[in-house]
Amino acid sequence: MKRTDYISWDEYFMGVSKLAGMRSKDPNTQVGACIVSHDNNILSMGYNGFPKGCSDDDFPWEREGDFGETKYAYVTHSELNAILNYRGGSLEGTKLYVSLFPCNECAKAIIQAGIKTVVYDDDKYDGTPSDLAAKRLFDAAGVRYYKYQHSGRKISFDI
Repeated sequence: MKRTDYISWDEYFMGVSKLAGMRSKDPNTQVGACIVSHDNNILSMGYNGFPKGCSDDDFPWEREGDFGETKYAYVTHSELNAILNYRGGSLEGTKLYVSLFPCNECAKAIIQAGIKTVVYDDDKYDGTPSDLAAKRLFDAAGVRYYKYQHSGRKISFDI
């Protein structure tokens, strides 16, 4: 008899997203993303960090101060990294799993890439201008989004 306590697709892909986020060197917020095909194949992953060739020792990680002296001027978000990391052609009709609800800038990239569903874990910026703009964009473009439903299962492993 086969085992019945295996994890669901949502648990698997959100777990992959969170694992990808653990690659981020951001001291405050680690976000991971995973793009999945309609037949549950992982197409791409990303996490928040500086663009290739930009040393994370030479750019600021600060959250406060003049814009050019904070991380916000330089960091590429996980969703955009996942989109840019994909080398297989079109992402039309795919699903994005992400540990933090996308900002308005990432929402535009998600829409332009053809991603049709966003599954997010945390919406800690709910109600902010960026969050409201992202949701308005998704609604207008027909991108479905929903909060990941925690199963309460703890998944752990030794590496």
